[in-house]
Amino acid sequence: MMPQYLINAILAGLFAGVSCSLAGAFVVTMHLSFLGVCIAHAAFAGALMGVWLGFDPLLGALFFSLGASALVGPLADRGELSPDASIGIVFSFMIGLAFLFLGLTPGSRTEALSLFWGSILTISPQDLLFLGMVAVAVTLGILVFNKEIHATACHRNVAAAIGIPATLVFYAMLFATGATIAVSLRSIGGLLIYSLVVNPAASALQLTYRFNLMLLLSVLFGVGACWIGLAASYCWDLPAGAAIVLSSSVLFAVCTVMSPKRRAQQ
Repeated sequence: MMPQYLINAILAGLFAGVSCSLAGAFVVTMHLSFLGVCIAHAAFAGALMGVWLGFDPLLGALFFSLGASALVGPLADRGELSPDASIGIVFSFMIGLAFLFLGLTPGSRTEALSLFWGSILTISPQDLLFLGMVAVAVTLGILVFNKEIHATACHRNVAAAIGIPATLVFYAMLFATGATIAVSLRSIGGLLIYSLVVNPAASALQLTYRFNLMLLLSVLFGVGACWIGLAASYCWDLPAGAAIVLSSSVLFAVCTVMSPKRRAQQ
C-alpha cells in the first residue's frame, strides 16, 4: 500500500501543476514571464515575515503575493512604465524585504531556509487543501470566463474596445497567479516556483497557436513535470523541487526541438 505522504505529494503535484500551468499560460501569452519571478519572491518575503513574527507563513505568502500582483497592474497602466519595468521595481523591493526578514529571524533559520527549496514530500493536509482549492478556483474561472480571458491575454486593447472589461480580467489573472504561487511555495520552493509557472506554458506555446489547446497542453506538461520530478526524487533521493523544475525544463527542450513553428521558420 502506498504511504500517505506519497499520496499527498502526488495530489500536490496534480494541484500545483494544474494551477501553475493555467496561470503560466496567461503570463506567457501576455509576455509577463518576469511576473512569476516577482510574485515568487514576494511570496517568499511574506512567508519569511510569517516565520519572523510567528504566524503561518502561508498567510504571509498569500498577502504579499497578492499585494505584489496589485502593485504591478497600476504601475504599468498609470505610471507610464512598461510591464517589465514595473515588475522589476516591485521585484527589487520584495527581494530586499525577503533578505531583511531572513536577517531578523532569531535563532535557527531552518524553517525559513526550507522555504527556498520547498518539500513536496512533507506537505501537510492543510497545505494540500489550499492547493486543491486554488486549482479548482483557477480552473473554474478559466472555464467560465474563457472568451474574456482569451481575448484579454492575446489582445488586451482590442478586448477593451469591444466591451470586455479587460482591465478587470487582467487584474483577476494577476491575483490568480499570486494565489497560485503563494500556495505552491512550500511544495516547490520560493527560488523554483516561477519555473513551474513559465516552463509548461512556454512548452505548450512551441506546439500550437490555439489558446485553448495551449491551456490543455500546458496543464499536461505541468502535471507531468511534477510527477516525473516526484518519481525521480523518490527513486534517487533528489531534492523534489529541483527535480520538478528540471523535468519541466527538459520538457521545454523536447517541445522546442519538436516544434512545428521552428521547422516553419527554417
